[in-house]
Amino acid sequence: MIRAVFRHAPKARGDASNQNENRNRQEPARVQSARQASLPMTQTTDKSRDPRAQRVAGGEAALPQALMNALDALGIGAYAKDGAGRYLQLNASAQELLGVNESDAIGRTDADLLAPALALALRAADQAAAGQTGVSRSEHAVEVAGQRRDLTAARIVLDAPGQSGAVIALWLDSGELRRRDSQLRVVLTQLEEQQRANDALRREAEGRAAQRHASGGLVQQEQFIDHLQREVDLSQREHREFAVVYVSVDPPPQETRPHDERGRERVLDALGRLLRSNTRAMDAPCRLDGERFAVLLSGIGLATAHSRMEGLRRQCATQIVVLDGEELRFTVSMGVASFPHTASTLGELLEAAENALSEAQRRGGNHVALASIRFASGEAAAAA
Repeated sequence: MIRAVFRHAPKARGDASNQNENRNRQEPARVQSARQASLPMTQTTDKSRDPRAQRVAGGEAALPQALMNALDALGIGAYAKDGAGRYLQLNASAQELLGVNESDAIGRTDADLLAPALALALRAADQAAAGQTGVSRSEHAVEVAGQRRDLTAARIVLDAPGQSGAVIALWLDSGELRRRDSQLRVVLTQLEEQQRANDALRREAEGRAAQRHASGGLVQQEQFIDHLQREVDLSQREHREFAVVYVSVDPPPQETRPHDERGRERVLDALGRLLRSNTRAMDAPCRLDGERFAVLLSGIGLATAHSRMEGLRRQCATQIVVLDGEELRFTVSMGVASFPHTASTLGELLEAAENALSEAQRRGGNHVALASIRFASGEAAAAA
């Protein structure tokens, strides 16, 4: 009898299963839909009791993850709280600024996470923001890992459906901005000092340039005499030599038409440029008067000066100056003297250069003549 019961039990279960299937077939479709919808509705209701689940409804909608990442890249902390002050969302910068972890902060308030004084200050700032329209701003001092940080916060309260009372806050380390501002002021001060030094150098250079003649950038006569005197003092003190050259434009050949006033000035301008380009920065070319020039060659002797001026003479002879479509050619005569070989004083040096120039002109021009060299015995020899 017992075996019969066990043998028929599976059949009974099968009958019950068949009855359920038959009942499901007979139920209207709308009843089955209601039955299937009841389970998800219950699950949704249960999740709504968990504060962490409010991130789906409030926090993530308020601050999309892309925006949170962008704020992180700028070093700006951002978080969202519900109306009760519970954290819904924090980005990495906010966690670092406040010294909390997102996993610990979600669903909890400042009182649960921070020091009492700071928690009260933040709660008061949130409540103040709730009583304002638009964005509210506040300053806070936070101590994280034993280090004080000055933070600036901007808050706004949401009034959207499902987010009423929720607070979004952005945080910025203003102390870091102040440090950067201080460093920037130091750099700007240094730049300003450098600029003043550069301005001083520029004014000095402009002063030197103002002392040069308009023709080819030549020094003025007064400045030329100063250069000569300093060179004499340096030569006597350090036993070094230097040379002075007098230059004069030769008269045009008889077979050519004489230069008019404009033509002469164009030739003199060309000669001034050649003098400037063939001398060094330590040298001093100068236009004396009319068609005469002088050149101070610092630190070189008579032979070197003669070689350089001979090259300049050849350049002048081949230089073509054009005025109103007409070629103007010119040659020069030069007299070279050196200190101390041809003179022992500045006056003697200039006189020796003048005499050498006269010798070059006496030889027909387009010539470089050297001043006589003084010998210890008092004898002198003329140089070609």
